Formats: sequence, structure tokens, C-alpha cells
Amino acid sequence: MDQWERPRSEFQLWRKMGEGCFGEVWEGMWKNTVPVAIKIMKQADMRDDFVKEIRNLKSLKHTRLIKLLAVCSVGEPVYIVTELMRKGNLHSYLNSAAGKELTTHHLLSISCQVADGMTYLEEQHIIHRDLAARNILVGDDLACKIADFGLARLLKDDIYSTTGSAMIPVKWTAPEAAIYQTYSPKSDVWSYGILLYEVFSYGLCPYDGMTNQETIQQITRGYRLPRPNSCSPEIYSIMLECWKTHPEDRPTFLNLRDALFSIYKWARHSFS
Repeated sequence: MDQWERPRSEFQLWRKMGEGCFGEVWEGMWKNTVPVAIKIMKQADMRDDFVKEIRNLKSLKHTRLIKLLAVCSVGEPVYIVTELMRKGNLHSYLNSAAGKELTTHHLLSISCQVADGMTYLEEQHIIHRDLAARNILVGDDLACKIADFGLARLLKDDIYSTTGSAMIPVKWTAPEAAIYQTYSPKSDVWSYGILLYEVFSYGLCPYDGMTNQETIQQITRGYRLPRPNSCSPEIYSIMLECWKTHPEDRPTFLNLRDALFSIYKWARHSFS
């Protein structure tokens, strides 16, 4: 028997944390002792793909990736059980009262943590395809972890536009991926630049007021998001590097992690 497979009777659902077309996410308990997050998949047509993706994720282990704890895939509905991050997703947190109090130093810490996790995925040749603040989870002491790596592309939501059979979060997606469905680690780098925009704008929606089609048209004409008010020119230049038209001209996540960590260390010493 799969060591990850557990009976549903071991889990208690306490509080619904979120809901989407794919199903629901609950805060719960495992064997009355371990706090967990439980994703309940309700779309039967996604079941086979979802279980297959879960199997691919079991070998991924890094402090900046959300930790898979168990799976309930015998019968319906499918449960995906992960560690619990009590402060929810980064997009919601940035828009909360606590999020508005974050300093530049805090924002740099968040950016470094995500870059660290993405460096690991890059090394493992895993393409996230949906890197965005909504897929970063926040815990105590502002610990940030990447969620839905390899999964999010299966989830149907109003953020996505249909291209063929694929569901694409257009405003976070590199042009070569949005137009030609060509994904690579460098398309994730583009998305990371959009995530930086979300972080340093305290949760603003990118390309606000534009439709998905208008966004693609503007990007292909050379338009790039403006520098957020709370963002230094140095950080904005990193965003622009992520948004280079040609994927090969964009930095690697290792480059990004090192550059941001250097800025973070400098900022810490300057303001301490």
C-alpha cells in the first residue's frame, strides 16, 4: 500500500479556508493531534490527472515548498493533505491590515524565500506554470512556502483563459507560454517578476483594468508594468530583467536568489 495513502476517517474538517471550482480547502486535524490543510477535490474529471501529479510531487522536499503529508485517493472525494500555513495565501495577506504594515525589509524577505524555493524547482527541472502570490502560503514569522507546484495548471478558475484545452493565468504568464504554450523555467521567471510586482505593490492586480487579450497585446508591443511606489529602482530593474522578451535573456532563479539576497543583507545592515 502507498505509504502516503490514508483513510479519510483519520481527518477531521474544522474550518473552510477557501473555495474554488476545483473544490474546497479546509483547516483540519489529523488523528486529533496534527493541524493540517485539506484540499478536497470535487471534479471527477480531474481525478486521474490530479492523482498522477500528486505522485510526481512526493519526491520534492525543500523548506520553501509546502509539504505534502497524506493523500486520500480511494473513493470520492480525493483529499490532498498538507502542512497548515495559518496566515493563508500571500495575495490575501498583502491586502490585509497586517500585510499593509510590512516593511521593505519584510517584502525582501518574502521575495528571497520564494526565489530560494524556485531555485530548487529549477534544479529539479520542475516548471510551476502558475507562480503567483495566490500560490504562496504564509505561516508564522512570515515564513513563505510555494504551493500547487505542478498542480495549479489543472485548476479551473476565473483567473485563467482557455487556450485549446489549457487553462492559463494570462496576466502572470510569459508571452511565449500564453501565445504558443511554450513553458520553461524561464517562463516561470517571467511569472516571478509579476509576483515581485504583487509583493512591492502590496497586492495590486497586475494590468488592472485590462482584459487578458489587451494584456497580451500590450506586452507584445513592449509595455511593461510600472514601478510600484514602494519599490526601489534596484528591485524594479530585477523585475524588468524577468520580463525580457526573449526567454534566454532572462536570469535564472539562482541568479535572482543571489541578487535579492545581496540586497536583503545590505538592507538589513543599513537599517539595523
